[in-house]
Amino acid sequence: MSNTNQSPLQRAAWLRKLYFIRAAFSFAWVALAFTAAKGSPALAIGLLIVYPAWDALANLLDARMTGGAKANPTQVLNAWMSGLVTVAVVVSLVLKLQIILVIFGVWAIVAGLLQLATAIRRRKSDRGQWVMMLSGAQSALAGGFFVAQQGSAEPVVQTFGGYAAVGAVYFLISGLVILFRQSRAKAGALAPEKA
Repeated sequence: MSNTNQSPLQRAAWLRKLYFIRAAFSFAWVALAFTAAKGSPALAIGLLIVYPAWDALANLLDARMTGGAKANPTQVLNAWMSGLVTVAVVVSLVLKLQIILVIFGVWAIVAGLLQLATAIRRRKSDRGQWVMMLSGAQSALAGGFFVAQQGSAEPVVQTFGGYAAVGAVYFLISGLVILFRQSRAKAGALAPEKA
């Protein structure tokens, strides 16, 4: 089921809420990655599985609440890609393939390009999309870095943690842009008319 009857204000409120939730999740993930996960291999493994799974869910919710699958093909494709990455990470961990940075790198490239495409498509109807465009482009570039880092001694969770932190900042800024623009629009609507 999709929500295709939202007004522009409702849609903006939904996107603002989603961006803030995604920022909070990523900040919490990063905090765990750089603290508790350093001493807990089980938690580190859990974080590597949870991150793409959460991304898949967030993209599906985004698509559902902003017009459905037909209106959001890049979001749906991004959700499928994140779901496949979750499975690939689990398989890689079970088989001890040591290719997680390559998996995350390819995912960051593809997901970044899909996010960029989504933001470009939405830029006329939704506020704050210039930040999502930057985020998508940065994600694609970071993906190449992950692929190049494969085989390094740096722990995967901490290597990916920097990427997640930057993503959290982008989501936070996007949510704030929408919030500030909504506040300015409301203030303008409440201002008394000049005679």
